[in-house]
Amino acid sequence: MRDIALPLPLTRAVLGSMYRVALHSRLPWRVQRALIDAGSALQPVPPGVEVERIRLGGRPAERLAPAGPAPAEPAAVLYLHGGGYAVGSLATHRSLNGRLAAGTGLPVYALGYRLAPEHPYPAALDDAEAAFLELVAGHGYRPERIAIAGDSAGGGLSLALAQRLIARHGHTPAALGLIAPWVDPNQLAERPRDLVVNGPWSRACAAAYLGTGDPADTGYAPLHGVLAGLPPVYIQADIDELLHPQCVDLTAALRAAGVSVSFTESRGLWHVAQLQAALVGPAAAALTEMADFLRQAVDQLPLRDLG
Repeated sequence: MRDIALPLPLTRAVLGSMYRVALHSRLPWRVQRALIDAGSALQPVPPGVEVERIRLGGRPAERLAPAGPAPAEPAAVLYLHGGGYAVGSLATHRSLNGRLAAGTGLPVYALGYRLAPEHPYPAALDDAEAAFLELVAGHGYRPERIAIAGDSAGGGLSLALAQRLIARHGHTPAALGLIAPWVDPNQLAERPRDLVVNGPWSRACAAAYLGTGDPADTGYAPLHGVLAGLPPVYIQADIDELLHPQCVDLTAALRAAGVSVSFTESRGLWHVAQLQAALVGPAAAALTEMADFLRQAVDQLPLRDLG
């Protein structure tokens, strides 16, 4: 299936209606998950990318890799999907991950980590840690040849994972690619909603993920964790989304900690528009930019300042 260039106003209208129904705090989580999974069928994996179902860190996962010879030295991307830690799946992000594999030329390992409220914090972080360690111990990747990427809650989880890997194991990943990362679930948005996310739903997700945990735990709110020593970070957000202020705060905090950061802001897109990269040209361009960043970081090439 080829990419389709849909007009932005049409796409925004359709997606806005879909997300208003699917991401509703009064809907049971299982219903939200089913609705979001169903919508992902419209977003194809690009041709030339092979999808293999595997287990990673004891969890269902997928390995998405471009056809052709592998790099001389193994390198990979570990991708952690978004969805407020309560929805989202391998299916919802398969198209995005396939395009990321094609853009980087690297295998992308997508992890189906445990979801809240059935599995509150730190279940998702524990699963992500186990997956990374298995890539090192069982798949032959050096830690500095693995980039970690994620969107929204998966972006916050990516940051928390990198902090834990450095603190517990002395492993520094090659880079972090963060799409509108949710790095402080305690922080309330200034507006009630954007095209995708609304306040009641995000608060319900935060409560479900936290469970009986401590909201001050930096694994839950990694914006307030140790940032010094992190690898190069790419952050992307649209200026009109609810998480944009958190992305601004994270960028400033990383730079203050001496971390190399590239922050790019889109205008006219929406929260994690990269999910619709097969349908919207500007969303595809944003995803290509992150793929270029991650590829350069893994290869240890000079990083162009993007923001």
